[in-house]
Amino acid sequence: MSRLLSDWMLLMPEANENSALNAAANNDNASLQRAFQTFIEASQHLELAYEELQQKVQGLTDELAVANGELRRQYAEKALLSQRLQILLESLPAGVVEIAADGRVAALNPTGVAMLGESVRGCSWAEVRLAHFASTFNPEEWLLRDEGESRVVNLAEQPLPDGSGSIVLVHDVTTAHGLQQQLEHHKRLSAMGEMSAVLAHQLRTPLSAALLYVANLQRPGLRPDDVARFADKALGRLRHLEKLVQDMLRFVRGQGSGQLEWVPIKELVSDACASVESELLKAGVCLRQADESGVAAGLLRADRQALQSALVALLENAIQASPAGGVIDIEMAPAGQGVELRVRDQGRGIDPQLLPRLFEPFFTTRSHGTGLGLAIVRNVVEGIGGRVTAANVDGGGAEFILVLPVSISHSIVS
Repeated sequence: MSRLLSDWMLLMPEANENSALNAAANNDNASLQRAFQTFIEASQHLELAYEELQQKVQGLTDELAVANGELRRQYAEKALLSQRLQILLESLPAGVVEIAADGRVAALNPTGVAMLGESVRGCSWAEVRLAHFASTFNPEEWLLRDEGESRVVNLAEQPLPDGSGSIVLVHDVTTAHGLQQQLEHHKRLSAMGEMSAVLAHQLRTPLSAALLYVANLQRPGLRPDDVARFADKALGRLRHLEKLVQDMLRFVRGQGSGQLEWVPIKELVSDACASVESELLKAGVCLRQADESGVAAGLLRADRQALQSALVALLENAIQASPAGGVIDIEMAPAGQGVELRVRDQGRGIDPQLLPRLFEPFFTTRSHGTGLGLAIVRNVVEGIGGRVTAANVDGGGAEFILVLPVSISHSIVS
């Protein structure tokens, strides 16, 4: 028994050592299993994430393909539109000029090149306008200086939306301008036909008087002073006939047949006043000029002789309406982009019922008037883009108001 107990005690350490080894092995296996399980779970998560990423990539690829297709379609449409616009610009009968932000000519279509020349590319548009275009009676129309016959054009400038410059359309309106002039001429001829009866009466009256005076000259035994008196009266009637014929011709021709030139407003008024000096002295009437704003320094493009004659006609009317010792005022003042000329007298004024008819052809309140003076004034003034009106003045008298477009200031050309 003691021997068995001693043998068992000898075997106990070896058994304890084997148990410890087995326990350690079991712990390692458990850790390995847990690590392997964690790896498996991580692999599954990665696999799911990869599949989800593949789906997103496929979706983005599909969207990109659709977007690329839309872009290609839009590009094709814009390319086609650009081609059509290019064809339109090349075939457009009007000149198209592209102005860059610095004010220089950037591009022209073929019609623009034909009008202005290729050399204007890169030049200042302001200098190109000054060199190639001249103003006309109509502020919206310009004369295009060319080696051949001058053409009438219309200029329309439109700024670009992005502020990078502007586009100028140069439209040739020469044919339309000529047709408009022909239409106005036919209208005047039509008015002449409608008023032929009035004209015949106005011609017959002074002609009959002149024939009567000339017939009296044939009477035998006339004294020299009677001969002189009849001759003077006959000459007066014939001069009246001559003035009537001249006014008729001026009315039929209208404005625009004379030579266009730059007319200084100050010289225009001064020359018109000088033309009526003798009539002022004879009637005992004074003339005052006033220009408080300095607008007389401006220039306008017109037929100098026609415009001066129109102003003289208004001054003569004022002289005839003024009493002895009266004063006629001619005032100049700014009116928008133009100048306003006022001719005011101290006469009895104008019957308010007659004011609307003052500028009608052959309408006159004078026994020896032709009725064409104010009609010619209106034609001349409206021919340069202005207007003329008449009104009574508070306190007595009448005034005629001319509003004329000032084309350029004196400082530009001085």
